[in-house]
Amino acid sequence: MLYPLSQTDYLSQGIDLSGIEVIENDLLFIARARLEVENQAKRLLEQGVETQNPTQVGTALQVFHNLGTLKNTITSVVDGYCASIEESINTALDIKVLTQPSQSAVRGGPGRSTMPTPGNTAAFRASLWTNMEKLVDHICTVCGQVQHLQKILAKKRDPVSHICFIDEIVKDGQSEILYTFWNSITQALYSQFQVATNSSMFLKQAFEGEYPKLLRLYNDLWKRLQQYSQNIQGKFNASGTTDLYVDLQHMEDDTQDIFIPKKPDYDPEKALKDSIQPYEAAYLSKSLSRLFDPINLVFPPGGRNPPSSDELEGIIKTIASELNVAAVDANLTLAVSKNVAKTIQLYGVKSEQLLSTQGDASQVIGPLTEGQRRNVAVVNSLFRLHQSVTKVVSSQCSFPPAAEQTIISALKTIHVLMGNAVQPLLTSVGDAIEAIIITMHQEDFSGSLPSSGRPDVPCSLYMKELQGFIARVMSDYFKHFECLDFVFDNTEAIAQRAIELFIRNASLIRPLGEGGKMRLAADFAQMEMAVGPFCRRVSDLGKSYRMLRSFRPLLFQTSEHVASSPALGDTIPFSIIIQFLFTRAPAELKSPFQRAEWSHARFSQWLDDHPSEKDRLLLIRGALEAYVQSVRSREGKEFAPVYPIMVQLLQKAMSALQ
Repeated sequence: MLYPLSQTDYLSQGIDLSGIEVIENDLLFIARARLEVENQAKRLLEQGVETQNPTQVGTALQVFHNLGTLKNTITSVVDGYCASIEESINTALDIKVLTQPSQSAVRGGPGRSTMPTPGNTAAFRASLWTNMEKLVDHICTVCGQVQHLQKILAKKRDPVSHICFIDEIVKDGQSEILYTFWNSITQALYSQFQVATNSSMFLKQAFEGEYPKLLRLYNDLWKRLQQYSQNIQGKFNASGTTDLYVDLQHMEDDTQDIFIPKKPDYDPEKALKDSIQPYEAAYLSKSLSRLFDPINLVFPPGGRNPPSSDELEGIIKTIASELNVAAVDANLTLAVSKNVAKTIQLYGVKSEQLLSTQGDASQVIGPLTEGQRRNVAVVNSLFRLHQSVTKVVSSQCSFPPAAEQTIISALKTIHVLMGNAVQPLLTSVGDAIEAIIITMHQEDFSGSLPSSGRPDVPCSLYMKELQGFIARVMSDYFKHFECLDFVFDNTEAIAQRAIELFIRNASLIRPLGEGGKMRLAADFAQMEMAVGPFCRRVSDLGKSYRMLRSFRPLLFQTSEHVASSPALGDTIPFSIIIQFLFTRAPAELKSPFQRAEWSHARFSQWLDDHPSEKDRLLLIRGALEAYVQSVRSREGKEFAPVYPIMVQLLQKAMSALQ
């Protein structure tokens, strides 16, 4: 029956058959028959798409193909779906309905307010989000139907011509129906949302203020569409298809089947998200304000103290809240994390303004000054912020690595600021320690061994002073800092420097008698105790600690044994050992600093300014060469016994640098 109907249309085109009674009756019968067939096919198509029955849809499409109206019918069906969703959008955003006590109320008449009263704002919001959920459900359902329709079109072939139905739809450069439909829907969402929120401040505030909720609905919609696609494929493959003459074509198409694949010039998910992008920008701006407000509140202009623990806890709660709310979407989380990073930086800037930079901030003579107390409080505040934000980040589930890195980078600036805040005090402590150590040269180490065979005192005066100073510094200043690891990281560096200075100056002592060696050896042992308060464990000091331990036995060894020590070069620099051997030479063999007529402090400064071992060895070589010249000038017959050992060590050290 279907082919004669379409053929009759073709035959009657351009021919006037009116007035021929027999033919007119037949044409009327044919027209009625065609209309009946079309209506039945439409009902079958609607029912098949609604129940996602491939057999019913395929049969209906075959009818329209036979009638020659397949393309027009599909266009009409898709237009109807688009109109249905546009109506749903209008209904969901109808401010008149949203602001009325119940849906059964009369729609707004003259003078009726379309603004929610203050007490009804919560009810308005609840109605809005209920409507939005219904809208998403409707979009999802209709998308599934259009998707199912396209699936059948892509696989159904005419049994006679074997033409694939989708080719009929997309010829003349027309897009596939799913792209056409989706593009229409996303544009409708964007334009109608804009119109609605531009005309209603309450809608605008709802979408901007609760943007994450809106984004979550969109994300859920997108996930459901992906799932729909898989379900459709499963149902399609499970249904009988032989009677439809369906050609499954390429199996790889099925395995890659998703809602709408990305194209180079079109991202369907982005097209969906773009419809709510304006509200994201507003939300992020308000989010930054919410993060900044508590900080500006606890750092008032002219204030002198950092926030209290309770105030800081309020700031941390705000940060945690913003991150938790943004967790609905990875991109939103990253954007909010950038706001959190700015918040951390603001806290750092405000804290830095509280720091005391006057002279009393770095004094180490008396108890804590007011400026030092404030600096300690600022550092403790920064530390608590660092710890708390780190804890918040670690507690986030599925936190995007880029978001975590953004916040960690900001926290590094806080750590740097903490270091800058304590640096003046650390510098003063280091300077004081150096000043104490340098006084060892005011003591006499030239004496011989007492008759008892032991030194008269357990350690030298400078060492007692050093031990007392370090113990006092820790109790008076550093014990007030809550960040123990941070303190030890800094004080251990001072301890390492103190040991290096101690060994440097110990190697310069001239003359050094047997009694002096005993006392200096005791000082080496006491040095470990002296720097103890600065360390978690003295052994953590690494190379400095090993050098302290390795150098002490050398005090009592012969020069030949010293030169062959396995600690040379690796643990103890050659320059230090050769410097030490000068103490065993006659006065004519002057140490480098004596030849240059420098004080011990001036020489120590030169060594700091020339950390290169090569520079130090060249200075030593100059002193040895000067000694050779002095011996030759007085026509001496031989060099001091230690001289060839020193030359041999110098050559070994220089060759090791090559």
